[in-house]
Amino acid sequence: MTKKIVLKVETYSGYKADERPVSFALHDKVFKVKECIDQWYGEGYAYFKVKADDGCTYIMRHHMDNDQWELIMMEAEE
Repeated sequence: MTKKIVLKVETYSGYKADERPVSFALHDKVFKVKECIDQWYGEGYAYFKVKADDGCTYIMRHHMDNDQWELIMMEAEE
């Protein structure tokens, strides 16, 4: 069983709340989202694939029922 990595995420709210992430904190370091590459929805979840200012790509999941964010995947820049 893998441990969940909970993120603290700041979001842009346009016509709806939590439309997309603009920054997130991971292990006490804050990253700015440079690009939202993709987003998709599951039952009760929203997923975001983003490129951060450290050059890495992250996939994060937003649990819409309890407003919790978690890191699903991180891929380092080559």
